[in-house]
Amino acid sequence: MKLPVAFLGLALVTSALQADTTVAPKPADPKTAVPAVSTTKPAMTPEAKAKAAADAKKKKEEAMGVIKGTEIKRANGTYLGLEVVGGNFVLSFYDKKKKPAAVDITRATARWPNPRGPGDFRTVLNGGGNSLVGAKPVIPPFNFNVYLTLLQGEGDDAKAVESFVVQFRG
Repeated sequence: MKLPVAFLGLALVTSALQADTTVAPKPADPKTAVPAVSTTKPAMTPEAKAKAAADAKKKKEEAMGVIKGTEIKRANGTYLGLEVVGGNFVLSFYDKKKKPAAVDITRATARWPNPRGPGDFRTVLNGGGNSLVGAKPVIPPFNFNVYLTLLQGEGDDAKAVESFVVQFRG
């Protein structure tokens, strides 16, 4: 007896869920109806088309890119982006229009406070292409100052070319 009642209840619930409960729209009153407006655009002349294409190309070229992470402006007008990816610092390089650019230094060092004890954490950021990646994991919370030093040269001949204090809120 319980099994047929259960099937009947299941059938009622599924039919109620499948029922169309939307209300049909009322027909428009011809006295208050708004006349249809044409949405087609007039044909463009070839000169206007060429000018629009040139404007679109110029706008696309001038569009600024987006910097991932904390934005750092350099003295030469280019930008750096500092973020934590996979638990490590990643320092990305960008040109004046905030588009990805090649790394123009040998390496970088980063120093930040240890939230769980005395002293500071330190790492060297190495890599190539468009970014440098640190080797030491960064422990949350990500609310501290990072001291970055950009180095040019190898070994003992490496010289600090730029340094930044970044308020990192990642």
